[in-house]
Amino acid sequence: MDASSRDDDSVGVALFVDGPNVLREEFDVDLDDVREAAEVEGQLVTTRLYLDEHATPGLIQAAEARGFEVIVTSGDVDVKLAVDAARFAAEGRMSTLAIASRDTDFKPVLETANGYAIRTLAIAPGAFGRSDALRNAATDSVTLDEMDSPDKDLNEEAQAEGNGAQAEGNGTPGGAGRQSDTEAETETPTTQHGGGSTDAETN
Repeated sequence: MDASSRDDDSVGVALFVDGPNVLREEFDVDLDDVREAAEVEGQLVTTRLYLDEHATPGLIQAAEARGFEVIVTSGDVDVKLAVDAARFAAEGRMSTLAIASRDTDFKPVLETANGYAIRTLAIAPGAFGRSDALRNAATDSVTLDEMDSPDKDLNEEAQAEGNGAQAEGNGTPGGAGRQSDTEAETETPTTQHGGGSTDAETN
């Protein structure tokens, strides 16, 4: 492989998800959120979910439907994931390595990738599921349950401003204002929010 083809092939993010460690009931993790956290770093070139032999068919199907390559192993998931990630780093198959886990066993993998000048991202499933060792070893880190907080606040603020503007319009003095009040009494609009995101089935 010449240098130019190696550079072209390596541009992108390789995402490795430690299924048994992350997809737990107490974290309520959605695989779409994991993917989005990695995509912030760039285009995904690999999206792998590692599971053990106890993984249910429903979980495997849900992951595959979201575009994940599912790797099921009868051995230790962390060992298989670590070996694959280290191989990707050694072969220069990525510019960023993203690992979703709270297992400190992956600290050497992140350090190995750093040694190859590969950017690293540690993805934690929740605030109480963060590993300081992984966060310190990685170039950057993100916590899933904190990802949407700024956007959520902005949306709520925009909605509040919109409601305030509507209230001012209905309260305008004169016949138009009284007509709006009458219409408000006869028509009660309702806003239906879509259902929540479908969480991946936990192992």
